[in-house]
Amino acid sequence: MPVNRESCELLRAIARSSDAEQMHRLALNVHNWDSLFNLAQQHRMSSMLFLRLVDMGTAVPPAVQKRIRAEYERNMFHNLANAVELIAVLKAFERESIPAMPFKGVVLAASVYRDLTTRPAGDLDLLINYEHLTRATTILLNRGYELHSPTLADGTPAIADYYEYHFERSADGMVFELRWRLELTQPRFHRNLGMDWIWPKRKVAVLAGAEVPDIDREILLLILCMHGSKHAWSRLIWICDIAQLLRSSPELDWKEVLDEGSKQGLSRVLTLGILLAHLIANAPVPETILQRFETDVTARSLAQYFDENLFEAPGSTPQGRVPYHLQLLDTRDRLRFFFSFNSLRPNERDKAVLLLPKPLYPFYFLIRPFRLLRDRSAR
Repeated sequence: MPVNRESCELLRAIARSSDAEQMHRLALNVHNWDSLFNLAQQHRMSSMLFLRLVDMGTAVPPAVQKRIRAEYERNMFHNLANAVELIAVLKAFERESIPAMPFKGVVLAASVYRDLTTRPAGDLDLLINYEHLTRATTILLNRGYELHSPTLADGTPAIADYYEYHFERSADGMVFELRWRLELTQPRFHRNLGMDWIWPKRKVAVLAGAEVPDIDREILLLILCMHGSKHAWSRLIWICDIAQLLRSSPELDWKEVLDEGSKQGLSRVLTLGILLAHLIANAPVPETILQRFETDVTARSLAQYFDENLFEAPGSTPQGRVPYHLQLLDTRDRLRFFFSFNSLRPNERDKAVLLLPKPLYPFYFLIRPFRLLRDRSAR
């Protein structure tokens, strides 16, 4: 269903945490409530939509109020079930001496939003050390899950550079993902960001009355920017996550964030995430930090693109000479990609550009970079 301006404006107002008077005025302008409801679901904003419209009275038709309340309650029960299951799995892992860090989902809702019901959660995500993968898999299989990722006979991943196992439990529809590395782009991000990165600085969050491991706020900010950038900022909730983290963390150590972002090759995605959160969700950003990020012309251009296409073409990326996934990388990682053997290996399309006799095949290594740029710029 096509989106309409009134629905987009209302969801943007929710992201900005606009006052009740403005919300009431925007709600009165909505005529296609089906479009709003579908758009809110697509961007994982349905719970926030209910919480902001629940007291709007006659501005929201009774049938619409009933519908969004039902969706809110469905999300609430799903989040509670996720929380119970996550706590049980973490305890099972702890008994087997398997460190595990939950991220996104219900823990993010509990620690950043301070409310388990505010942010919808999909599946459950746990980061573990690769050395514990076999034992962690056995625990989940014993809890009724089925592994839906291809594996070799010895239980190791069947796909090279694959960093997650996907589990599903048919009895209740629960979905679990075990990861042992965080990635930024396709092709793969050439940095091993995993438990060694986040576990030493871990904090504690309270989830449904139980204490669970939580990610340090400075690192969490980088992970949220990394995740949103990887998925081309196709959901408004990911921008709201960053804005809410900044609102709930006035003590954030920006020097540590900048240093860690530079160290891990995440400076560009950090800049992009902060610019988007400030532009779309009115996130509080220190003026000196904002001015620094605004000097990044590429990040500023990307932020403008995603702002303009957030609802009309979510998940799309700008076309140009440099592919989007390369624009996300810092200079050293971009050079590493360009000079990696796999990226420079000629293929049949390169050979179709110019037919060379076999003794001259090494010249295809020189032709390939120009062919890639030509194909990209023609889009």
